[in-house]
Amino acid sequence: MDNTRVFKMSFASVYPHYIQKAEKKGRIKEEVDTVIFWLTGYDQQSLQRQIDEKVSFETFFAQAPQINPNVSKITGVICGYRVEEIEDKLMQQIRYLDKLVDELAKGKSMEKILRK
Repeated sequence: MDNTRVFKMSFASVYPHYIQKAEKKGRIKEEVDTVIFWLTGYDQQSLQRQIDEKVSFETFFAQAPQINPNVSKITGVICGYRVEEIEDKLMQQIRYLDKLVDELAKGKSMEKILRK
């Protein structure tokens, strides 16, 4: 599968969709941000910089301060693929983020989403 198109998409173009998906289910932007912070190690200021600079997903994950060591605890299916079986590391990270936002939208508690 050629993932180049996804890798080159700007994170800023997808971010509002993550927020919209969560808000439709009664969650808030701050919870989406918390999930992103947990996964990537960004804080509010550095996340906003990535959004303002319209970086690609490739750059977004390459510049992430610290991918959470507990990402291996994220399991399940997203977009028809088991996230734990995705071989391409970058695509797996993107799908981890999709999965976390999905869990948020499905009403899971933050404690479970953040694998505490």
